[in-house]
Amino acid sequence: MITGQTPILILKEGTERQQGKNAQKNNIEAAKAIADAVRTTLGPKGMDKMLVDSIGDIVITNDGATILKEMDIDHPTAKMLVEASKSQDTAVGDGTTTVVVLAGELLKQAESLLEQGVHSTVIASGYHLAVTEAKRQLDSLAIKADDEETLKRIAITALSGKNTSVAPEFLADLVIKAVNAVAEERDGKVIVDTANIKVDKKNGGSATDTQFISGLIIDKEKVHSKMPSVVKNAKIALINSALEIKKTEIEAKVQINDPSKIQEFLDQETDTFKEMVEKVKKSGANVLLCQKGIDDTAQYYLAKEGIYAVRRVKQSDMEKLAKATGAKIVTDLDDLTPDSLGTAEKVEERKIGDDRMTFITGAKNPKAVSILIRGGTEHVVDEIERALHDAIRVVAITKEDGKYLPGGGAIEAELSMKIRDYANSVGGREQLAIEAFAKALEIIPRTLAENAGMDPINTLIKLKAEHEKSNRNYGINLNENKIDDMVKLGVFDTYRVKQHALESAVEVASMILRIDDVIASKKSAPSNNQQPQGGMGGMGGGMPPY
Repeated sequence: MITGQTPILILKEGTERQQGKNAQKNNIEAAKAIADAVRTTLGPKGMDKMLVDSIGDIVITNDGATILKEMDIDHPTAKMLVEASKSQDTAVGDGTTTVVVLAGELLKQAESLLEQGVHSTVIASGYHLAVTEAKRQLDSLAIKADDEETLKRIAITALSGKNTSVAPEFLADLVIKAVNAVAEERDGKVIVDTANIKVDKKNGGSATDTQFISGLIIDKEKVHSKMPSVVKNAKIALINSALEIKKTEIEAKVQINDPSKIQEFLDQETDTFKEMVEKVKKSGANVLLCQKGIDDTAQYYLAKEGIYAVRRVKQSDMEKLAKATGAKIVTDLDDLTPDSLGTAEKVEERKIGDDRMTFITGAKNPKAVSILIRGGTEHVVDEIERALHDAIRVVAITKEDGKYLPGGGAIEAELSMKIRDYANSVGGREQLAIEAFAKALEIIPRTLAENAGMDPINTLIKLKAEHEKSNRNYGINLNENKIDDMVKLGVFDTYRVKQHALESAVEVASMILRIDDVIASKKSAPSNNQQPQGGMGGMGGGMPPY
C-alpha cells in the first residue's frame, strides 16, 4: 500500500496475495480439477483409482471419500471440497462423489456468469434459492419405502457403485439382516444405530464366504490353551479392570530376611488370584471378557475352572457386547453377580485364516451384530468393507425416513426441468444463477452415461424427452445402455443422501465463489536451503499446488 511517496507494509514480507477475478478463477480451477479427478468413478460403470502413498502402500478404490482422503491435496480451495466430501460421508455415508462432481459443475457454470458480469453474491443467492426449491421438489418426488424388497434394491444400488467383485444381491441380504437386527422403535419412530453393526475383515477364502453373525466377533483368542474352545449356554461376565496385582504408585521394596518366608510370600500372591477366579466362578460365569490384562497365574486358575477368558478387548467391543448379550460392564470383581451376566447360546474360538477369533452367537435379542468380510486379497477385502459401509448407512436411513427416490440420474433430470420452470417465476439476475443450477444438475446423468461408454449428448436428449412426457422415474439403464423406468428396474437412490448432497454442494460452491482475496503466509524454507520457485501467478510459491 502506498500513501503519497511512503510505502506502508501491512503483510509480512514474502506473503503471497491473489485478489479479485484472479483469485476467483484460480479457486474455481482448483475445485474443477478435484471434481474431474473423481468424476470417472461415479456410478456402477465407474473406473477405479490406484493411490500409492509415500511408503508404497496401495489403495485401489472408486469410493469418492477414500480417494480424496488418500490424495495428498495441498491447495486450500481443493481442501474445502475434500471437507464437503467428508461431511457427506459422516452425515449419510454415501454420495461423496456426487457432492464433489456437483460442486465442481456449479462452479464451472458460475464461471461463465462471472465473465458476463454477474456478481458472485447474486450467483450464491440464486443457488440457495434453487436448492431450497430442489429440496421442496424432492419431497413431492419421494416414493414410500414400505417393504424389504425396496430396502434390498437400495442396498444393491449402493453396492453396485463399488467394485466388490461379488454379487451385490449376496451382500445386500447381509446388510438387510444386520440393519433389521439393530433397528429399534422409539416414540413411534424407527431408529437404526449403525454403530451397533460391527464389521470385521480377514484375508483369505472367497468374497462369498462373507457372513452375518447374530452376535459379535472379537478379534482375540482365548488366553490359555487349556480353556474350552466351545462354551454352550454361555454366562458372560464383562470386566473392565485388570485381573492382575496392582503395582504401588510409589516405589516400594519388599525385604524378606527369612528364606522360608519366600514361599509364603509367593503363596499369598497365588491366593489373591485364586480369590479373583473364585469370585468369577461364584457369579456363575463361564465366559470372562476383560478389557485389560489377565495375569498368567489367573489364566491358569480360570482354565482349571473351565472358564473361557479373553483379555484386552476394546472398549467399543465391550459396549457392543453389553448390548448384544444383556451383560453389565463391571469395574470391581466384588460387584460381579448373577444379575450382571449376559447370555448367549454359544461362545467359541474359530480359526479364520491364520488367526483365531472369538465368536459370540445366539444372543436372545441382540442389539449389536457382526459381519465378517472375507476375500482373496487385502485390497478386495478393503473395498468390500467400504461398499458395506455405504450400503449399511443408506439402508439404515431409508428405514428411518420411510422413503426413497428413483436412481440412474432420473431425479437430477426431473429436478433440472422443475428448477428451469421455477427460474422463470423468479426473474432478475438470480434467474440466471437458478438456470445455471438446473444445468449443473445434468452433470450427474451425463457422467453416468460417459462412464458407461454411452454418447452423453444423445442420452441427455432422450432423457429430457421422457421427462417432458411426465415420465419422472425414467433414468439411464446402465446394464442395457438405454433410457428406462428406474422404479420398474429397481434402481433406487436414498432420499436423505440426495438431499444432503445438494445442500453440501451448494454450500461449498457458494463459499468458494464469495472468496475474492487469498492471502497465503510465506512457506518455510526447504531443508536443502533451495529457495522455492513460483510467485503470484498460478499456484506456485505461497499458494501450494494441489
